[in-house]
Amino acid sequence: MELSSYAPGAFYDEMFDPERRPRLGCELLAKTLSALPDADLVRRQRSAERALLHMGITFSVYGHERGTEKILPFDLVPRVVHAREWAKLERGLAQRMRALNLFIDDIYHDRKIINDGVVPAEVVESASSYLPGCRGLDPPRGVWCHINGSDLVRGGDGQYYVLEDNLRCPSGVSYVLHNRQVMKRTFPRVFEASRVRPVDGYPSELLRVLQNVRPRGAATPAVVVLTPGPYNSAYSEHSFLAQQMGVELVEPRDLTVRDGFVWMRTTRGLSRVDVIYRRIDDTFIDPLVFRPDSMLGIPGIMSVVRAGRVALANAPGTGVADDKVVYAYVPQIIRYYLGEDQILPNVPTFLCFDDKQRNHVLANLDKLVVKAANESGGYGMLMGPQASAAERAVFADRIRANPRNYIAQPLLALSRVPTLVDEQLEGRHVDLRPYVLHGGDDIFVLPGGLTRVALTKGSFVVNSSQGGGSKDTWVLADDIAGRDAAAC
Repeated sequence: MELSSYAPGAFYDEMFDPERRPRLGCELLAKTLSALPDADLVRRQRSAERALLHMGITFSVYGHERGTEKILPFDLVPRVVHAREWAKLERGLAQRMRALNLFIDDIYHDRKIINDGVVPAEVVESASSYLPGCRGLDPPRGVWCHINGSDLVRGGDGQYYVLEDNLRCPSGVSYVLHNRQVMKRTFPRVFEASRVRPVDGYPSELLRVLQNVRPRGAATPAVVVLTPGPYNSAYSEHSFLAQQMGVELVEPRDLTVRDGFVWMRTTRGLSRVDVIYRRIDDTFIDPLVFRPDSMLGIPGIMSVVRAGRVALANAPGTGVADDKVVYAYVPQIIRYYLGEDQILPNVPTFLCFDDKQRNHVLANLDKLVVKAANESGGYGMLMGPQASAAERAVFADRIRANPRNYIAQPLLALSRVPTLVDEQLEGRHVDLRPYVLHGGDDIFVLPGGLTRVALTKGSFVVNSSQGGGSKDTWVLADDIAGRDAAAC
């Protein structure tokens, strides 16, 4: 594959520096790609796509005109993160997980951070994901968020920033595991020579965390994965994780509350359930507490949760920390609870409910990215520099009508990674979703994560629902430089 014509361009390139020299840890991969004939790389790409197709790794795009089931596009050029970079990311993600758990517990109990004037009460109480029905809830071991998937981006300065947090039902880890399986077969020798840290232990780590937050008295806890059903966009992931952990995959209709416990219906009768890894949104869990119209919920389950007889992961109410207005206060949250400065900075954020900041946003819509506080997947967003005047005018009206619902951020010059496009390598923008697990004793950060790539030229939107794809993420076990490898 001819790399001499590859242009890192004006953006931070994760494989090459501006002089086209491979960055630390990327030397071996760059050498391997250079030695491959173009047709060979394309052949490997097609083979990887077929392997993922046969694995059945799909997601759903609701309302898509060509049907709902889609294969997540995959690019076989991996993203490389060397050991020193990852060590900082690991510390920063663990710090954020600890602080957000303390914040969630506080706002549903003593509200000290509010009473001390660090976070305004109206910011918390006006969040659509704040659930008054969770006040006073005491999840096992004090852990509210057991699985987090904070999204990271890398700017033109090479610095990593936290773009947003995902504490409710973060998805995508099955792609990480399947991408790795494919990559180990696609580049077996260069993969082994690069000493890439493994990711295949994630299901066992997840099971350990779930067992660790079992209710008191459950010596051998029964764990299940709760899915909305086969029509959910991430159903293939739900079933995959259940299979990998060796636990039951259940739908709400499979569970019932009796005698103060949660039970699973089986062909042999009722079987008690102790821990539920839920992949259902908070407000659909229990129609007696949240949404009476919910057809997915298990009536009465929240009373069992409050009594400490079943554990939900993540606990209901964690979604308040997903709110993008709350996100803007995370640096203060970390300092308040941990007495530390944040290791991984937020993207600079303007809060539209503040009059001065809102006026600045409205005057600079052509330079900013505007996001709805509780939307995800690339929806409810305005890319100001790429939008038309008419589109900006529509968003200006939305901001004026509901300022609490919007934040704005500068358009970061997201880093790029070489990507196979039309049988040649071109730079495409990426983000990174690492997966962080918290079971009360320690915090585990999966060494890697889901690198999402914007496959459309010039696009900064990496979400799969918006046409993005994925790459394998290679976290190196040490700072290898230019180790030689045999033919890849």
